[in-house]
Amino acid sequence: MIRNTVNTVRKTLLSPIHELLQDSRAVGIVLIICTIISMVLANTGIQETYVGFWNNLFDPAGGHHYQYRSLYLPNSYLLWINDGLMACFFFLVGMEIKRELTIGELSSVRKAILPVLAAIGGMLFPALIFTLFNKDTPYAAGWGIPMATDIAFSLGILSLLGKRVPVGLKIFLMALAIIDDLGAILTIALFYTPHLEIKYLLAGGIIFLIPLLLNFLKVQRLILYYIPGIILWYCFFNSGIHATIAGVLLAFCIPQRRIPDLVHSLHHPVNFVIMPVFALANTAIQLPSDITGALHNNISYGIIAGLVLGKPLGIFTFSFIAAKLKLAALPSRSNWLQLLGIGLIAGIGFTMSIFISSLAYEERELQIIAIISVIAASMIAGITGFIFLRIIKPVGIVIAKQP
Repeated sequence: MIRNTVNTVRKTLLSPIHELLQDSRAVGIVLIICTIISMVLANTGIQETYVGFWNNLFDPAGGHHYQYRSLYLPNSYLLWINDGLMACFFFLVGMEIKRELTIGELSSVRKAILPVLAAIGGMLFPALIFTLFNKDTPYAAGWGIPMATDIAFSLGILSLLGKRVPVGLKIFLMALAIIDDLGAILTIALFYTPHLEIKYLLAGGIIFLIPLLLNFLKVQRLILYYIPGIILWYCFFNSGIHATIAGVLLAFCIPQRRIPDLVHSLHHPVNFVIMPVFALANTAIQLPSDITGALHNNISYGIIAGLVLGKPLGIFTFSFIAAKLKLAALPSRSNWLQLLGIGLIAGIGFTMSIFISSLAYEERELQIIAIISVIAASMIAGITGFIFLRIIKPVGIVIAKQP
């Protein structure tokens, strides 16, 4: 009797939670809720406490890192999230990309090359559009702001569409966003990084040889990959290159046979813990009283046009040319309208774009304008892309009419 009662209660309370976690759309819902909560808290009476919490400096001297004994580590909760926890997200995504490249949707050369070329177009067009608005102005340094696609938010929005978007297109966006972010990281390293710490960069390169060798020798014990992976992350964090790239590099060294179980074990922690915390921390932004005025200048025009128009145009144009030249093929069960919708969603910039905003301009006023523009453009791109893909009839799927 007691056992039956316990089972009934467990089923009543836990089943909805279990179903929620199993629903991929829950990721997008959770991210949107966290974003709304964070932006509300950051612009109410507790804004100083809330924003200050995420940016709390562990080192009174400030700077990018603090020294713990002989180690140089992130100096705020925000940096630990963006440079530390998000490396786990990149690790997960990197493994999924590797799996698709080897045995999945991207295993053929024609399909694998498409997201690479699309990402290149999706970076070039926004940068060129921003430059058109800001050439020969004091704001020209912001050309890299609209280049990046935010992986977490773009995939979160896409997950809300469920089966209306074929798996091939979801993988395409995932691969495109990874390549796009790596391109943004390279842009930061070459154009927005004051200096590179060569000793840490060389040390990271040497450490990276260890998981590569382990993979070559077909070593299956994961702890032997994690230890050099952590050291690799530390080297990259101190080298001037964004630390999350270590997660991607390590992912491509993990043995193929271990990837399915590892992806399964990391799915819930990454999607329902790391990504929501990431959303809360990175949208804790204090908005100025005159938001409309902040959106009427060349910086805003360049960023919004770059993300909302440049992204889909670049992705679609390069993909179309690649297909016509028979260099690549569309993902299975998809069409050009759906790919255009993916391009619209790829205009969600958020984290990397906001990060580049702080590097491109020294004046806080210009940084705020850029950040507001990124948020506005990302909202437009996300809503437009969602509606567009929602009204496009999926290929090969019959949508049943409600009685």
